[in-house]
Amino acid sequence: MESRVLLRATANVVGVPRLRRPIGAIHRHQFSTASSSSSSSFSVKPIGGLGEGGNLISGRQLRPILLLDSSSSAINGGGEKREILKPVRAAAAEGGDTAGQAKVGFLAKYPWLVTGFFFFMWYFLNVIFNILNKKIYNYFPYPYFVSVIHLFVGVVYCLISWSVGLPKRAPIDANLLKVLIPVAVCHALGHVTSNVSFAAVAVSFTHTIKALEPFFNAAASQFIMGQSIPITLWLSLAPVVLGVAMASLTELSFNWLGFISAMISNISFTYRSIFSKKAMTDMDSTNVYAYISIIALFVCIPPAIIVEGPKLLNHGFADAIAKVGMTKFVTDLFWVGMFYHLYNQLATNTLERVAPLTHAVGNVLKRVFVIGFSIVIFGNQISTQTGIGTGIAIAGVAMYSVIKAKIEEEKRQGKKA
Repeated sequence: MESRVLLRATANVVGVPRLRRPIGAIHRHQFSTASSSSSSSFSVKPIGGLGEGGNLISGRQLRPILLLDSSSSAINGGGEKREILKPVRAAAAEGGDTAGQAKVGFLAKYPWLVTGFFFFMWYFLNVIFNILNKKIYNYFPYPYFVSVIHLFVGVVYCLISWSVGLPKRAPIDANLLKVLIPVAVCHALGHVTSNVSFAAVAVSFTHTIKALEPFFNAAASQFIMGQSIPITLWLSLAPVVLGVAMASLTELSFNWLGFISAMISNISFTYRSIFSKKAMTDMDSTNVYAYISIIALFVCIPPAIIVEGPKLLNHGFADAIAKVGMTKFVTDLFWVGMFYHLYNQLATNTLERVAPLTHAVGNVLKRVFVIGFSIVIFGNQISTQTGIGTGIAIAGVAMYSVIKAKIEEEKRQGKKA
């Protein structure tokens, strides 16, 4: 009996393709000799798996799964072997896909983190810009030239970004250029007059005056574009006008140059909004802002040369370098330009990520942050009436922004319906 088992094991190991036929013969032989005593003392075990340890023959442990794998490869050209391995590969592939989905799914699951980061960077860059900008004016009071530097640094940044394809430059033609020129001219005028105001009065006061911008937007929409403005919007603007008037009457840094310049800035940005609505293009906001910056730079250079050119050459640059040194003077101008461009770009990108209502409220909070930080950093002394008036104006802007955003949302839903 033992010799037959050894012979059968040898046949299995040496002649693997003969494995299937002897097993059938063995079973037939077992069924025909069921009454013999040998069937009680010996029976052929089915080949076990690796988990069962295989069969023990002549004191040696066989690994049947390897025999089955080899025999299947010899018979079917490896087809069954690939079938055995396929679930493993599939599981690995599914594991990889799951990991990839988990990686991407984190941002999809928590989009508020990304949006919150955009708001934080928008506020942070805006506050830093206003503080650094005012510090420059304390030793270099030339707002026309500084406005040119703001735009020049931003244009260089855009050109470098285009050169590396982040983002890819969108083509522009003569027709699109004609559409963007009015927007850029208003942007340039509003930018320069804002800086003239920043140089003339406290940063907090300039931002308080600029809180009147919604009033000018509503007036332009009603009387220039012929749009009907609801009475609720006009009523929400009443505290804005009242608050700015209260703040202006007792502002310690008040002067007419700063006040009038801020008002011209409000009007310029209002017309920029009007022309922007007419300049609807398929170009993304990053490219649009880059082209507007380039055009605005060319618009700002001539006034800077005419108004401040002689003063700068005679003593302007020399005085600034004598006060702070060449290195600090150049680095301050570079960074104020970078912060100006980046905070404007972040404001545009944030607008694309959130609803108009969220952006409107965020814009109001941004102005509060700037006013608050400027008072703390520069130690500006403000009267009680100025503080109350500023608070009333900001509250009115908040009400206006919320009401306007809700009206626009209702109009969009009405169009969809």
